[in-house]
Amino acid sequence: MKICVLGAGALGSVIGGCLAEGGSEVFLVCREGAHYQALATRGLELREDGKSRIVNVKATTDCNEIGLVDLVILLVKSFDTEAAMAGASALFGPDTVLMSLQNGLGHEEILREIVGAERVIAGKSYIGGVLVEPGVVLAGRHDKLTTIGELDGKISERVLRIAAEFERAGLRVKAEDNILGKMWDKLLVNVATAALCSITRLTFGELFQVPGMRDCGVAAVAEGIVVARAMGIDLAIDDPYEIWDRIPHGLPFEFKPSMLQSVEKGTVTEIDFVNGSVVRLGEKYDVPTPVNRTLVACVKGVERNIMLSVRPGV
Repeated sequence: MKICVLGAGALGSVIGGCLAEGGSEVFLVCREGAHYQALATRGLELREDGKSRIVNVKATTDCNEIGLVDLVILLVKSFDTEAAMAGASALFGPDTVLMSLQNGLGHEEILREIVGAERVIAGKSYIGGVLVEPGVVLAGRHDKLTTIGELDGKISERVLRIAAEFERAGLRVKAEDNILGKMWDKLLVNVATAALCSITRLTFGELFQVPGMRDCGVAAVAEGIVVARAMGIDLAIDDPYEIWDRIPHGLPFEFKPSMLQSVEKGTVTEIDFVNGSVVRLGEKYDVPTPVNRTLVACVKGVERNIMLSVRPGV
């Protein structure tokens, strides 16, 4: 299978690197910069279980260099979705499938408008990736599930083919007939931790050592569960404490969610698509979400501070 990972940052590099090792023809599309230069000249260094290995990958900054592909895995930041797709038309032939593994909610509606509903499938992944330095990524994938599925709930042949490609690469995957529920399951993990890590600058390991963080994270998840119930979403787990306690299993102590990685790089975050989604849908379904509203406000404050440090007087 010929695959393009559109947005090969930390997570995209892990997934793309593993697929390449498994025998897929993989192209990693990155922004111009140090990470791309490292991938193009030295290959991808994956660090996992205290060991390091080099994966030869095909990296580019231009989709026109790739040609038609079977599958596009979209992993750009949520706010870059439309811009990334505007430069990706050369990837799409009659049977090309587009699968978003982005954080948060709302991407599939945007993508269906751009490429047509018939091309779009959804997915969520619990695989972890941290960019240690350009070209070097810390991977956390053991027992971390990726779920993929059609938005209408059918188990299609194309979903099964993609699942088989992931399995061949040693990635745990499930073709899912309740992909909306699984998207919410993943959203709640991010709701619990992403904002807290971004505000405190703590890694996962550090965050879960601070007792008070559990109370705050659980409260945010509990609000999300009430919103999901109001929408008729079928969740795998509806106990916010159980969700919180399961989160760190299988991830390294130094793991950082992508939202924290954005803060450390001095860029805006995906807060509007994560905790902001809970707030927005809570308003629609008349569910109060004061904890998530507060977390969104705090992260917006962090973003504002970043902007002031980069451009004084903003």
